Amino acid sequence: MMMTAQRLAMGSVAVGLLVLALKAVAYHLTGSVALYSDAVESVVNVMAALAALWAVCVAVMPADDDHPFGHTKAEYFAAGLEGALIVLAAALIMHDAWGSLWVEREVDYNAVGLGANLLASVVNGAWGWVLIARGGKMRRAALVADGRHLWADVVSSVGVLAGVGLAMATGWHVLDPLLAFAVAGNVLWSGWRLIRESFGGLMDEAVEPEVLAQIREVIERKKGVALEAHDLRTRRAGAVVFVEFHLVVPGGLTVREAHGICDGIEAALEQVVAGARVTIHVEPEEKAKGWRV
Repeated sequence: MMMTAQRLAMGSVAVGLLVLALKAVAYHLTGSVALYSDAVESVVNVMAALAALWAVCVAVMPADDDHPFGHTKAEYFAAGLEGALIVLAAALIMHDAWGSLWVEREVDYNAVGLGANLLASVVNGAWGWVLIARGGKMRRAALVADGRHLWADVVSSVGVLAGVGLAMATGWHVLDPLLAFAVAGNVLWSGWRLIRESFGGLMDEAVEPEVLAQIREVIERKKGVALEAHDLRTRRAGAVVFVEFHLVVPGGLTVREAHGICDGIEAALEQVVAGARVTIHVEPEEKAKGWRV
């Protein structure tokens, strides 16, 4: 799985370079500021892919004395960096589009240039789907973030091509910079989502409600003779889900018996929640609070 994640990240770099080349050709042949905005976003894609590759390589490093909980949060740094780069790309696009509103550019809407941009969008869409599907299964935040960014790029590219076609049909060349502004707005929204999600991971947000419900159900089903479980806490760090709670057992239970119950709960949680790392604090019956997780 670790090698697969690394190969996906390396694939993103290669795909990003290919798409950038295609979009650069499209801009060079047409001179369209809208296609320029598309090419600028692809520059960000390559940088983001490099950041994701770094994050995936760091995240799989084993825990050490300085990082006893592992290095999985490196993926959130990469996602946050990608969000910041997206915002920068949007600013560059807006700057160029603003200038084009007042100084009309000569645009050549030739078939080769538009075809190159369309091919780049197809490649981006296919690879974005792979990253979201495979990265989601592996709980790789950096890969999923990269895939979502590529899909946002595809949406922008399709809108650009549709708008360029409209400009060709109507002769309203002002649509070209206006389309660039629309692309920048979409890019900004994509960047904000990535930054928000990366901050959530760095701030130790709890798992999703549906995952939390699964954890509660497993604990209740596997607690055996334990009286109750309380003080449940969860957090996600890349591909790892940390689960902590207190388990109240009868006072007459032996250490071996209590340990056996904990082993059963841990094994069940690891089967239901991918990447689960479970910590259980066993307490005697006088610590019961009268409520459960």
